[in-house]
Amino acid sequence: MTTRDPSRSRVPVIVFDGICVLCNGWVRFLLKHDREGRYRFAAMQTEAGRALLAGHGLDPDDPASFLLVDGERAWTDSDAIQRVLTGLGGAWRLAGVIAWVPRFVRDPVYRWIARNRYRLFGTTACHVPTEEERARFL
Repeated sequence: MTTRDPSRSRVPVIVFDGICVLCNGWVRFLLKHDREGRYRFAAMQTEAGRALLAGHGLDPDDPASFLLVDGERAWTDSDAIQRVLTGLGGAWRLAGVIAWVPRFVRDPVYRWIARNRYRLFGTTACHVPTEEERARFL
């Protein structure tokens, strides 16, 4: 039996904080709007999520960022948010304007929210996927 390396997935994988209310809301939003099923998900508390974080230089025990892994490439912070939104297609491609805001402005705002996410939004149990959604989670 071989263990599949999630970093080698041909489908983009989003690593999110499974106990963060904001992060779980983000996943629910994407499940609703990603009608083509482009993205898969891994909670950072899972073995797959921890491996993806560590494999891309993020501390799995103190993650301060959201991670998007697409093949061999990875994005964090506001770049990851912008890439995910534009990847939804349609009107969501307009999220490309995020890139017009200099990274030195948008990333500190993103990181402040990420560092304070539990205090601002709270914690909850991990999103429990429906039967249809289950295949999209690692």
